Amino acid sequence: MSEPGSLIRTLSGRQAARNYHSYVINEVGRAIVAGEMPVGSSLPGDAEMMDRFGVSRTVLREALKTLEAKGLVEARAKVGTRVLPQSRWNLFDRQILAWKLECGPSASFLAAFQDIRTSLEVQAARQAAHHREAEHVRLLRYWLNQRLVMTYQPEPFALAEFELHRVVCEASGNPFLRASSAMLEFGAAVSVKARLLPDGSAPPEGLAMDRQPVYEALVLAVEQGDPDRAAAAMADLMPFVDHRSEPPTSLT
Repeated sequence: MSEPGSLIRTLSGRQAARNYHSYVINEVGRAIVAGEMPVGSSLPGDAEMMDRFGVSRTVLREALKTLEAKGLVEARAKVGTRVLPQSRWNLFDRQILAWKLECGPSASFLAAFQDIRTSLEVQAARQAAHHREAEHVRLLRYWLNQRLVMTYQPEPFALAEFELHRVVCEASGNPFLRASSAMLEFGAAVSVKARLLPDGSAPPEGLAMDRQPVYEALVLAVEQGDPDRAAAAMADLMPFVDHRSEPPTSLT
């Protein structure tokens, strides 16, 4: 579950694994991110995990290699496989961010994410105003309209917001900004989730109108090649949660 859009689909609940390999990855990865498998603890032995998940040794080993590549675990000879601290995780990985979203990221984690997101996206908007092409403007206007059309449908609405931000990064021409799509998607998902009702539905007024004028200003500034206005509009779109009530004491 690492393709674009897969993180947003977690807004409607956990996604079913497509095969045994992804099932093991999802179950163990989510448990680590949720803190159910504490940092420094060792995973159960192969026999126990094979029995628990009903998989072969080959499937289990491949799944653990994937989790190791994400920085969640580390395998050592004669020691076993132990859980690594968050400082070792690849927080640019879409699947890890999806598990974070599912488990409920703390305000301090979101504050840290916000710092990086703001730096990247404001710069992306500024560069997009310099380097945008006609196709980028067309896509921005399409997703701006989709944002209004999907105002009562949380997942399609979140996808429209994600695509708006993704196209801005694409228009920047900067390969590092273009490669940040997992962070953009996480930001869109968190922003939308914070505005949903307790049952997961959109509020009576919909999801679009509170920020639609700012998105319109962003798209117009990019279209007109005005980097300062584009950057200012993007900065206005960045806040999605009030961190003032909870100081950042722990990045978990």
